[in-house]
Amino acid sequence: MNIYKTSVNNPITTIILFVAIMIFGGVSLSRLGIDLFPDIESNAMMVMTTYPGASAEDIENNVTRPVENVLNGVEHLKDITSQSKENISIVSLEFEWGYDLDILANDVRDKLDMLSTLPDGVSQPIIFKFSSDMIPVLMLGVTAEESMSGLYKILDDQIVTPLARVDGVGTVSIAGIPQREIQIYCDPNKLEAYNLSIEQISAAIAAANRNTPAGSFDVGSNAYSLRVDHEFEDPSEMYNLVVGYRNGAPILLSDVATINDTVQERIQEAFNNGGQGGMIIIQKKSGANSVKIAQNVQEYINEIKGNLPADVELFTIMDTSDNIISTVHSLRDTIITTFALVMLVVFLFLGRWRATIVVVLTIPISLLAAIIYIFATGDTLNIITMSSLSIAIGMVVDNAIVVLENITSHIDRGAKPKQAAIFATKEVGISVMGGTLTTIAVFLPLTMVTGMAGVLFNAMGWMVTITLTISTIAAVTFTPVLCSMMMKLNPKKAWFQGMIDAVMERFNNFYGGVLAWCVRHRKTIILGSVALFVGIMGLLGPALKSEFFPVQDSASISATIQLPAGTRQDITRELALELSDRIQKTYSNEILNIGVREGQADTDNTFASLQTNGTHVISMNMRFVKKTERDLGLTEIGDGIRKIFDEYSIIRKYTVTEGGGGGMGGKTSVDIEIYGYDFDTSDALAEQVAQMFRSMDGCSEVTISRDEYTPEYHVDFDLEKLARSGLDVTTASTYLRNRINGSVTSYYREDGDEYDIRVRYDRKFRESLEDIENITIYNQMGQGIKIRDIGVVKEASTPPAITRKNRERYVTVSGVVASGYALSEIVEAAQIGMQDIPMPAGFMWEIGGTYEDQQETFGDLALLMALMVVLVFVIMASQFESLTYPFVIMFSLPFAVVGVVIGLSITGTPMNIMALLGVLMLIGIVVNNGIVLVDYTILCRERGMGILDSVVTAGKSRLRPILMTTMTTVLGMIPMAVGNGVGSEMWNSLGMSVAWGLSFSTLITLILIPTLFASFAIRGEKRRAKKALKEQNN
Repeated sequence: MNIYKTSVNNPITTIILFVAIMIFGGVSLSRLGIDLFPDIESNAMMVMTTYPGASAEDIENNVTRPVENVLNGVEHLKDITSQSKENISIVSLEFEWGYDLDILANDVRDKLDMLSTLPDGVSQPIIFKFSSDMIPVLMLGVTAEESMSGLYKILDDQIVTPLARVDGVGTVSIAGIPQREIQIYCDPNKLEAYNLSIEQISAAIAAANRNTPAGSFDVGSNAYSLRVDHEFEDPSEMYNLVVGYRNGAPILLSDVATINDTVQERIQEAFNNGGQGGMIIIQKKSGANSVKIAQNVQEYINEIKGNLPADVELFTIMDTSDNIISTVHSLRDTIITTFALVMLVVFLFLGRWRATIVVVLTIPISLLAAIIYIFATGDTLNIITMSSLSIAIGMVVDNAIVVLENITSHIDRGAKPKQAAIFATKEVGISVMGGTLTTIAVFLPLTMVTGMAGVLFNAMGWMVTITLTISTIAAVTFTPVLCSMMMKLNPKKAWFQGMIDAVMERFNNFYGGVLAWCVRHRKTIILGSVALFVGIMGLLGPALKSEFFPVQDSASISATIQLPAGTRQDITRELALELSDRIQKTYSNEILNIGVREGQADTDNTFASLQTNGTHVISMNMRFVKKTERDLGLTEIGDGIRKIFDEYSIIRKYTVTEGGGGGMGGKTSVDIEIYGYDFDTSDALAEQVAQMFRSMDGCSEVTISRDEYTPEYHVDFDLEKLARSGLDVTTASTYLRNRINGSVTSYYREDGDEYDIRVRYDRKFRESLEDIENITIYNQMGQGIKIRDIGVVKEASTPPAITRKNRERYVTVSGVVASGYALSEIVEAAQIGMQDIPMPAGFMWEIGGTYEDQQETFGDLALLMALMVVLVFVIMASQFESLTYPFVIMFSLPFAVVGVVIGLSITGTPMNIMALLGVLMLIGIVVNNGIVLVDYTILCRERGMGILDSVVTAGKSRLRPILMTTMTTVLGMIPMAVGNGVGSEMWNSLGMSVAWGLSFSTLITLILIPTLFASFAIRGEKRRAKKALKEQNN
């Protein structure tokens, strides 16, 4: 069946089919969600095991090692790392990408069930799966003045509880706002004078603060419930509470203690733009749409703002939907610009508005077909799917241009539109399909890639394959139908067409003359091309820089600062506010708001407790204006913030994270991993490596993963003295805890909420070593014994966590790549620097982090590239039924790579995963021009022309469609290459590599491919003639 003839003879059916695709695509588009990246399932999980009272080394030997040993045999395991610290073991498992984490979790659970060597007292290991849902979707800042003491209750009642019911919201946490607490501060001297203890005070409060049902009884014909209700209606009522007797006289609580209706002590605090407040952290459910959640939350916040107290102010610190929407809108604008440019090129070359409409109609048809695929697979409009659409625009019109240009040529020669549509489409149909297959041969393997690259580019592979397939079907069916209906004999051309035709005619004649000279001087051209390739690659190739992912400007920066372990919270708070103020003043034109947290996170706060926290830790979240509204880039601001931190000697270490998370659009770092058992030796080596990084110009931040020893006081009880005093360690430690941390045995209730009533020593009696030694403990006979009489209080330090990777102790030194430098430069400098650091016996080092991910992904893509080249060759070999013609056409590939290298070198862009994807795309794109040239040359040979005449005639005849298809693809990439919108960093290098590679390759293809064809054809003719002569002589 002749598909071209059938389509032209049944125009209504053909048109309706493509209109149906557009309608379904439009409906699908209206229902699509928006996100930044495809839904990436994590490849990591954590096994957490507790062993109360055990030291870091005990945990390592008795818990971590057995768990590691049993989990080492889990399938698809890539790396196993662990952290052993006091009381807890955390074993992290990283798996190969592309496997179902639920199935792997079952395998891990089965392995853990086989564990039988763990000591008594060790908890059951808990499996915790990592997920992208752990990253907050929205972070709201709250400030208050008069309402600060009741702010937690206000937010919990009016915001957190309702927000948890919003569709798609997972966890809502409050950070940095201490909860209300009734503090009973006792004076130990007065307690001792009255012979009272903290335990007696707590018991007296609990006994008086009761609401007890006493049963029910009958009175006459009615039944009544009886209740003893004596709960404190106001905290001050407790002042008159009798807590004991002395010489028959009652002792009131007011005689020995003060009551403070205040907030919790030593809790994480938050400051927003310098004012005290808090944060509301919103995380999503698995698979929920970030943009929709953020919009629903913001709508609810706007509704209830009026119900909050006047001094409570809510604002956004971080909103991932802002960046997502801006990025998607930026890509949308790129697609519109590309569409307009392609339409302009087609109109300029053809000069007929009807022809332009026929060609351009293939764009929405093909793109909407891809939209149907996105909707059917449950994917979203994200940076990958929309980049795929943008990439496809320039390519989908190529086939329609080739078909239409041939149809118009036949019409111009006097053929009727209907006959011209059938005959001209048949003439180029095979080369159009062959060209499409070679391009599909590049994109279809992307659907089979594993690892990080596969997770990102599987959708791209399917989308471009579907788009090109539909565009090819449209080119050989829909385009001829429209041509037969809309094109006219001797149409009126645009006023400028005569001028363009004249220019093209002169250029065509010039090109014909150049080509005629080239095919007569074949050796010169071939040797010159080889010299050009070797020269450029030898000169520019070694100097080309590389990175993993481009750093994306998402207008947000986070920072974590650690002071010396054990630093008091008030010192940490003072520094946090000073740094916040400095950053705000330094970047007053760029920053929107800055949120700061310091202190120990409450265990109820899911998000904050998973982060690094403590009295010596400061966490910062900064939000800036969009990149299009400021002069400074995000990496420049990040480097400036690092310089501010470097001025403070009290800061032990810090991390500043620009953009997204590490690796994908976030900061790039080089990690040197030092393996070895001895702590002191590895610490010394780590410091040497850190000094090496600090001496590099291209390194803006250096961190050592191992924490320092944490100072603390130990109370060592003398067991003999304890026994003589009628005490034991459990009783003594409980008494000690009640006086320092406090005893909570009752609650104060107000408006349906409960608040702890905490009884403890007053602050001023628990601030020194002497205060601890003077604490009085009572035995069963009521005798008071001082801590100093039964034990010794001495300074000590807790060793840092012991980290292991693949069952070896290790420490990581990370160097962050500074703005203006590439990952490859720092890696090269680090490899040279490490040669000067001798490794003792039993120690070794290797490079990990972003560089490890880069090498793994680049390796996968290099293998894929080889597969694509073979596939493209096989398709062309089957199309031409020859091995020579594909071999000739493949010579356009090296010059596409040369074009990419020239483009990246001129613009100073490093080779990254997106640029490498552009090189992969070029494999399928650049051969299309060669296919068109060779196919037409063969046609001319079949019509009886000589080799050199065929080559020159084919070159001149196919020049216009080759230039048109090249310009549409290149101009389709230029908006991607030069775009400066939000998120444009991710696709700049992709657009640049395709535009430069295709442009340079086309220039070379127009000369080299015909020359090589002529060379091989003449040699083949001579060989055949010699063979015929030989046979004749025999």
